Amino acid sequence: MSNLERLKKGRAAKSIMLAGLRGVGKTVLLDQMMRDAIGEGGLLAIRIEAPEGRSLPALLAPKLRLALLKLSQIEAAKDYAVRGLRALAGFASKLKVTYGDIEVGLDYDIEPGPADNGDLEGDLTALLEQVGIAGKAADSLVAIFIDELQYVEEQQLAALISALHRCAQSQLPVTVIGAGLPQLRGRMGEAKTYAERLFDFPSIGPLGDIDARDAIEKPIHDEGAEITEDAVQQIIAFTHGFPYFLQEWGKHAWDVAQKSPITKDDVENASATAVADLDESFFQVRFDRLTPAEKKYLRAMAELGPGPHRSGEIASVLGRDSTSLAPTRSNLIVKGMI
Repeated sequence: MSNLERLKKGRAAKSIMLAGLRGVGKTVLLDQMMRDAIGEGGLLAIRIEAPEGRSLPALLAPKLRLALLKLSQIEAAKDYAVRGLRALAGFASKLKVTYGDIEVGLDYDIEPGPADNGDLEGDLTALLEQVGIAGKAADSLVAIFIDELQYVEEQQLAALISALHRCAQSQLPVTVIGAGLPQLRGRMGEAKTYAERLFDFPSIGPLGDIDARDAIEKPIHDEGAEITEDAVQQIIAFTHGFPYFLQEWGKHAWDVAQKSPITKDDVENASATAVADLDESFFQVRFDRLTPAEKKYLRAMAELGPGPHRSGEIASVLGRDSTSLAPTRSNLIVKGMI
């Protein structure tokens, strides 16, 4: 029985956090999980992407409003959902002072008490409890799918974990399925020490040889073409099974090849354009957002060659003390660059 099925039946189950580097397919998996869950029925899904610079309350408030409005259309859950909408009004009103980016339509007047104390952790807990009560009355699981979760600030992450903990204790049908960079597990543990008891953290990484081969060969075969064995092996060697890179090398090898089958020479000729495309798209956009100090740190790390490298080694290249570079290193990890 899956975690979602257990929660639908009112049984204990952990929420899920997909963790992995950029380009391994976390977002694709997250969206497929949402589609599969919706297809099974008995689920109300909320989909959120957490960009840099936006607060979690601002992202959650309008989505929870829509969920509560849907629940209010179910007779058995109507009164609980309306109370949730009143709690949401208090939540948004009080926390707007702290989080100025909260913008949400208010359908009912504030109900004093449940979620209007101005304390994010307590208010979010009260609000998600009310959502869970309405979901339970509607015989529906409320699943919040959140991408790029590593961008949520620690205090806000702690509030979300605390709220989910309370819902779990009360056996309410509320869960979070999230995705983020590898540091997500550590950040959640720092936010709340009991986080690992509440979440499963499946690691999403490169494809094995069999799956990487399928990813290369199937699209080519679907178009009525072929690729040689040594060409497949060369793509796998270049990409190390990294899903996004497999797509890039496959695309460029297809474009370079003049006829079927695609050969090893075609793959080698395509590598220059594949790397150039990655430099201009996959890496360049993120690199341009770095500070000069962060770019210098990356340059120093690159000069050491293939890693991993100790922080002290990078500091030596820069002629700095490793302690003084700790904030720069931390920022680069948060931004997903190292």
